[in-house]
Amino acid sequence: MTNPMNPPWPELEYQAWQDTRATLQLWTQIVGKIRLMQTPWLNHSWHVPLYVNSKGLTTSPIAHGSRTFEIQFDFIQHVLDITVSDGSARRLALRPQSVAEFYGAVMAALDDLGVTVAINERPCEIAAATPFSRDRIHAAYDPDYAWRFWQVLLLTGHVLKKFRTGFLGKCSPVHFFWGSFDLAVTRFSGRRAPPFAGKAPGVAPEVMREAYSHEVSSAGFWPGGNGIDFPAFYSYVYPAPAGFRAFAVQPKPPTSARRSASSCSPTTPSAPRPTPRRPCSPSSKAPTKRPRTPQAGIVPRSSVRGASQACPAPPSKNIDFDRQSAYI
Repeated sequence: MTNPMNPPWPELEYQAWQDTRATLQLWTQIVGKIRLMQTPWLNHSWHVPLYVNSKGLTTSPIAHGSRTFEIQFDFIQHVLDITVSDGSARRLALRPQSVAEFYGAVMAALDDLGVTVAINERPCEIAAATPFSRDRIHAAYDPDYAWRFWQVLLLTGHVLKKFRTGFLGKCSPVHFFWGSFDLAVTRFSGRRAPPFAGKAPGVAPEVMREAYSHEVSSAGFWPGGNGIDFPAFYSYVYPAPAGFRAFAVQPKPPTSARRSASSCSPTTPSAPRPTPRRPCSPSSKAPTKRPRTPQAGIVPRSSVRGASQACPAPPSKNIDFDRQSAYI
């Protein structure tokens, strides 16, 4: 019998749902960019992510003039709900359909609700990506695997939220970055970091630098992609201290717990990270972009030193001045 207090981790074999994963990433980018363009800038792009909730993924409430709206992926009923504070709403079915069709339906629903939002159509953190309105290639949606993915995010969220409580300094929420398509939490030491020189497709350099303006230690879950054909938990720090890549995960998981890479249990081995991945928008998660080389293990808490400070973000004039172009 399944213990409701300790539910099983669903299998999330990458090869079985990679087409749905690729399509869903682009759908979440459309919704994420809508939030991005309507939300005031928050340090390290914390205004950019989506959040896991009891039905799927949500933008959280977004101000639009005198009204407030919210967009939610419901992976139980497999619908996209757009609700407005005046009581109006629209519901779109989540089904096999192209990114172009999904984009058109979402923007038409917003216009119908009187919520006018313009976004940059170029996907972020995906090399040579096709603009949303022209992408008729990605059109897969397997409801079972969408549900499994959400279940894994829920369970991972429980783990990361508990992990987050052990740190007294500045720490990000547990949030889902639609650019890099992962769930993460980041701790800050309060110390300035060397200028970050990493790059990500569709993300302005100033956004990347602001994301890594201070020393960080991040941990999270990524379902795979970009040549990494299995889901994995990861940990990375910036700047990385000597010996970090050789640090082994402790305690060593028992053999019975080391399942195949198709399982997304917390014991899934770390994978070589694709290059730094940052949320496609001025990514928020403390560097939402992890240096994409494999980081073996979880960094000891002591590696992030110093009392946490309110880490003032560098002047965001360039980003605020032209937010849309910052996410080319």
